[in-house]
This record gives sequence, structure tokens and C-alpha cells, in this order.
Amino acid sequence: MIKFKLDPKTGIPFYRQIIDQIKFGIASGNLKTGEQLPTVRSLAVDLKVNLNTIAKAYKELEIQNVLETHQGTGTFINENKIKISAKERAQKLGEICNEFSSIAYSYGFTIDEIIDQLQNQK
Repeated sequence: MIKFKLDPKTGIPFYRQIIDQIKFGIASGNLKTGEQLPTVRSLAVDLKVNLNTIAKAYKELEIQNVLETHQGTGTFINENKIKISAKERAQKLGEICNEFSSIAYSYGFTIDEIIDQLQNQK
């Protein structure tokens, strides 16, 4: 199971962030075929968002055949294999790096300090 995190500073709608996290979770193997996702209500409570936000994300993923909902039992990862293109992966990494670097720079860290810290985390 993945830990969902929403970032209001990105400007990306929350439902879109949830969709992306589920797709990346599947592509990376962190979410497996048949795995049950949290209910709309429980995820909305955990993320402190409106129920409709989660329902919209789940519904869009159902339309894309990524998720499958069974009345009374829950929402599950479908057998559909998700592949994230190299371009999409690079774009996502760029977004993450931009966010990270702007925070680090605001605290006065230099690029060399950042690189050293990242290399020491291996």
C-alpha cells in the first residue's frame, strides 16, 4: 500500500495528485493487481479532503480501467499494466526536484551541499 500525500502548493488539483500517485504506485510495483484501496470515505478523512475529490479520482481511474469497484466489497487495482513513459517520469522527477531545490535554497543551502547530502543517503 502507498501512503498518499497531497501538496496544495503545486497547483495540481488534489484528485489529479491521487490519480498520479496510484498510477505511479502501480508502475513502480508498490501497488499490486487485486490490492484493495482505501474506501472513498476513509481516504477522504485521512487526507482531509471532500469525499467527491476521492470519488472523482477513483471514477476516472475506473473509466481508464485501472481500478475496479465491487459494490459492497471495495475498490481494487485492476489487472491492467501501467507503464509510465520516460518523458512522464522525467517530468515528474523535474517537478519534485524543483520543489525540493526551492525549499533548500530558501534555507540557504548551496547546490554542492544538496548534492553531498543526496549522495550520502544511498
